[in-house]
Amino acid sequence: MTSFDTITPLLEKQAIELPSWAFGNSGTRFKVFTTPGTPRTPEEKIADAAKVHEFTALAPKVALHIPWDLVDDFSALRRYAEDHGVALGTINSNTFQDEDYKFGSLTHSNPVIRQKAIDHHFACIDVMHATGSQDLKIWLADGSNYPGQQDIRGRQDRLADSLQQIYARLGEEQRLVLEYKFFEPAFYHTDVPDWGTSYAQVAQLGDQALVCLDTGHHAPGTNIEFIVAQLLRLGKLGSFDFNSRFYADDDLIVGAADPFQLFRILYEVVRGGGLDDDSPVAFMLDQCHNVEDKIPGQIRSVLNVQEMTARALLVDRDALTTAQEAGDVLGANGILMDAFYTDVRGPLAAWRESRGLPADPFGAYLASGYQQRIAEERVGGTQASWGA
Repeated sequence: MTSFDTITPLLEKQAIELPSWAFGNSGTRFKVFTTPGTPRTPEEKIADAAKVHEFTALAPKVALHIPWDLVDDFSALRRYAEDHGVALGTINSNTFQDEDYKFGSLTHSNPVIRQKAIDHHFACIDVMHATGSQDLKIWLADGSNYPGQQDIRGRQDRLADSLQQIYARLGEEQRLVLEYKFFEPAFYHTDVPDWGTSYAQVAQLGDQALVCLDTGHHAPGTNIEFIVAQLLRLGKLGSFDFNSRFYADDDLIVGAADPFQLFRILYEVVRGGGLDDDSPVAFMLDQCHNVEDKIPGQIRSVLNVQEMTARALLVDRDALTTAQEAGDVLGANGILMDAFYTDVRGPLAAWRESRGLPADPFGAYLASGYQQRIAEERVGGTQASWGA
């Protein structure tokens, strides 16, 4: 098996973008719970995200959601982030919380509403120019609940036209990443339900359009690592939204439900060059913490990704290839499982200390007093939550 010392150069370059909304209050359709110290402004979200990076050195960027993170001066927000040691990352659009979008946004049959949704994405691109962001991420709630309710083919045509207009507005260094989700909030059909539909749409646009894979957006039993391998093979995997699920889009801490799945996904990332310097793949968390504290939840998540990345890098790929080509079924499986079962927590802790980081970032944060301080200081105002 590959030695730990040989994989640290790749681990050192790993970067996992944090979502601003993970630091606000979240919940279910039944209840949104409040938490002491929850940010009230985009600036406070960024300050909390910067703490994750301070203790882990894994999270140098913060993704924004528009309009949840609207400010008067995005250039000033960019400077604020830089002063806190992080940068602003992906800009996420929102066409699912406006009354006009009840029956669709970029796919709507009404050209006025469709243009409103397109204009929103133009505004997001303006934000990208001010923040220095590379990616515009689009997730659509568009779909229908009943057979015959909508012209499902016509909606694909309208989506293609809308995306083409948005794509044409991108700058030379900017990208469009199209997310997919197989159901919810639409239950009969979703306009972008799977990686094939997303791929078909972005392939028509050009090299600056790629697929975003959210690990919680698949039907039970889906072989997600196969999708990862295929999109990497096609050069169209633009980004990950990492989270974990038991039943549907649960948005739990990544690796909480199925660490082995996370390992298998990251092995295909490694095998497909997703960690190379010239890789187009961006890593991001997309989680909504319902009952757990926000900052510790994000720390635990990025550490889970780091740990499974280390295990994936430990796979003896030469030995695995030899076993695969020899038809050695159990031998090949054993090589993969040996890496998965390797406990890398001790080596990772020692390696962090060698870089001036705490061996246990989670424990170090809890001992820092930051959680207590923000709970005492952030009194009054309106806590950030869904829609803000």
